[in-house]
Amino acid sequence: MLEVLSIAARKKMSRMMKMKGKLIARKRAISMKRKAPLVKLKKRAQKKAIDYVATKLLGGKKRSELGQAGREALEKKLKKKQSLIKKLGKKMLPLVKKAEKERMAKKGEE
Repeated sequence: MLEVLSIAARKKMSRMMKMKGKLIARKRAISMKRKAPLVKLKKRAQKKAIDYVATKLLGGKKRSELGQAGREALEKKLKKKQSLIKKLGKKMLPLVKKAEKERMAKKGEE
């Protein structure tokens, strides 16, 4: 799930997202109308775990403030913490499930 991207790969991804970004956003908006499957919830929990570990590693800095080399270094550090991220992801799954349940309940009220 976590891969270290070189600067060239980042630029390539940037160009691709510039072309496909609107389409991806539209598909996301459509899928958010439905209840997320367990696979997607696990992915969200994993992402939350990655964000949590990254915040700890950065020590107060924001990811957006990092340069490209800094992001690459952060991804290398995160790659080493893969087992911790996996454990945290499992612990965060109930929180993500609860948030999804609340989101769907709120959506039902509207």
